[in-house]
Amino acid sequence: MLDIASLFIGSAWAQTAAVVPQPTAGSEFMKFLPYFLILLVLYFFLIRPQQKKVEAQIALVKAIKVGDRVVTAGGIIGTIRKLEGDDYLMIEISKDVQIKILRNTVNNLIDDSLSPKTPTNTEDKKN
Repeated sequence: MLDIASLFIGSAWAQTAAVVPQPTAGSEFMKFLPYFLILLVLYFFLIRPQQKKVEAQIALVKAIKVGDRVVTAGGIIGTIRKLEGDDYLMIEISKDVQIKILRNTVNNLIDDSLSPKTPTNTEDKKN
């Protein structure tokens, strides 16, 4: 006679167990090797150059002295007139106009010896 259960449920046949290879220590390391390589590349191309830039900025800020021409983070160009402690500077941005800024806002020193000089025309002076 026809069994209704056999229509919906197929016969289950026993299957032999497959041999599963056991992971070795080397294969576990090889799984994570690409991640280690990515971290190493990120360190040498992103993190290390940024650390060197920060160290150079710290050295620049520490080396500031009176009379240096500087550019601030806001783009203000001026000459240092007074050092006020470890945190503040007085810079002169125009004749008789001085402002107080934070020392850490100095982005760059301007070297006057490297800036291009305007050519003087001796013929204009004679006329």
